[in-house]
Amino acid sequence: MCQLLGMNCNVPTDIVFSFTGFSTRGGRTDLHKDGWGIAFFEGHGVRHFVDYEAAIASPLADLIKRYPIKSKNVIAHIRKATQGRVALENCHPFVRELWGRYWVFAHNGDLKEFAPLLNGAFRPVGTTDSEWAFCYLLQELRRRFGDTPPQLADLAVALRELTSEIAKHGSFNMMLSDGSALFAHCSTNLHYIVRQYPFATAKLADEDMRVDFSQVTTPNDRVAVIVTEPLTDNETWTRFAPGEMKVFVEGSPTDL
Repeated sequence: MCQLLGMNCNVPTDIVFSFTGFSTRGGRTDLHKDGWGIAFFEGHGVRHFVDYEAAIASPLADLIKRYPIKSKNVIAHIRKATQGRVALENCHPFVRELWGRYWVFAHNGDLKEFAPLLNGAFRPVGTTDSEWAFCYLLQELRRRFGDTPPQLADLAVALRELTSEIAKHGSFNMMLSDGSALFAHCSTNLHYIVRQYPFATAKLADEDMRVDFSQVTTPNDRVAVIVTEPLTDNETWTRFAPGEMKVFVEGSPTDL
């Protein structure tokens, strides 16, 4: 299946270190070679890059590894196709507008017999179960809350209900963000780490690369990284429980 990577921070931060290790799994240290993508929130906008080439062979992925784009919320994906052909329209993350702001979504898993009626503004462009699930999530949020964006706590309650419903059809590891928070739901496999003061050196598991974060951060910085499989081999990562959804705000998991 695919793999997910997310980052949520209290200050704009680049994801070069994590993406370097993550993208290596897109055809070199793992088999996720059917495309990749990444989206960075910046103000009210989103920088969105996708490619149907394997991340390890993509010049666009090389650009992301060399270009320190800073953001408080990032979602990335490397694809191993289960539904839908290898094509640009089937590459995650997907982006849609709701309540006057962008939403970004990526999914790892395989949904069976999941074909809910889509009767609103949200329709798939590609042929993946993932994009269908994303459109359904946004449709149901719009149905529940109308034209008024809900409070974060109410949104979290709705998303927990909806992700549990969708997960009945198979594995539904997903990440979703509107730029103010990052929602991560685990069916089978998801881990996270929060890096904050005092910062230490981290070493990638998939590349010969390490960073001493104490040299590139301030004592007030806080960064949460969420990923399918831990990216480093010298840090302690926390594993999600199956069926668990966490809401990350300002670099920390919340109690919502």
